[in-house]
Amino acid sequence: MTGSGPKLGVLLLLAVLLQTVVVTITVLHFTTALNSMKETFARSSVSCLTGGELQSITAVRGDPCWQVTQQLHLLIEKSLSQRYQKQISSAVRDEVSRVLPSLVMVDRASPRPKVAAHVTGSFVPQLEREGGAPVSAGRRVQGQKISWWEGQKGLAFLQDVQLVDGELVVPQPGLYYIYAQTYFRHTHSLEEEGEDGEEAEDRGRPLLQYVYKKVSSYPVPILLMKTSRTSCWSRGSQFSLHSAHQGGLFPLSNGDRLFVTVTNASAVDMDEKSSFFGAFLIS
Repeated sequence: MTGSGPKLGVLLLLAVLLQTVVVTITVLHFTTALNSMKETFARSSVSCLTGGELQSITAVRGDPCWQVTQQLHLLIEKSLSQRYQKQISSAVRDEVSRVLPSLVMVDRASPRPKVAAHVTGSFVPQLEREGGAPVSAGRRVQGQKISWWEGQKGLAFLQDVQLVDGELVVPQPGLYYIYAQTYFRHTHSLEEEGEDGEEAEDRGRPLLQYVYKKVSSYPVPILLMKTSRTSCWSRGSQFSLHSAHQGGLFPLSNGDRLFVTVTNASAVDMDEKSSFFGAFLIS
């Protein structure tokens, strides 16, 4: 019994060593075969891309080279799309902003509100328009104030701007473009035909338009712009038409008020397409 123990241990050790050798040989064999398959596939893939008849090979749908080239094409398209999408979008946006800056809005944490107003003529009874509307500190203001502007109907609109007593109230400081146009219509009655002296005086009277600004820190309105047209017409005409237009850039503060005066308010044709007044924020 004592002699059989060492023999059994030796047999077990030999069995373990033999099993280890077999597993090692098997692993080496499969590793060699796998490497050979990888090399063969790599050579085949490269030959598909370096062959002279690449287009004819890709045309055969069942050919292995067709699968390789299709996957490569998809990978290239995906890579280019992901890589250059931001650059292309940025370039297009920059070009559009250069040509049409109003169509491209820059993302901001607190975007600045749009500030704009366009008020138009509003027809009112003739008696109300006679003499125009009174103006604060009127002794220092030229002309008659137009206070019957329309701010809601038709072509008129108010966007973050108030219209109070014919005056546009500026909501925030900035650089504004201000514009105004008045359309004068002077009607000649039959009674005027015999009043040569008075008629001649009216025919040579200039028609002036003024744009004023009222600020809280100064008691007198400040003149921003003025323009004039000389009202000359023939004796036989029934009426005469004259328009006065002006516009410009001005820095304004919060609470400033803008209004328009003319030399003869009763002669203004208050059609919305003829007489209007507005301002909008530039920066």
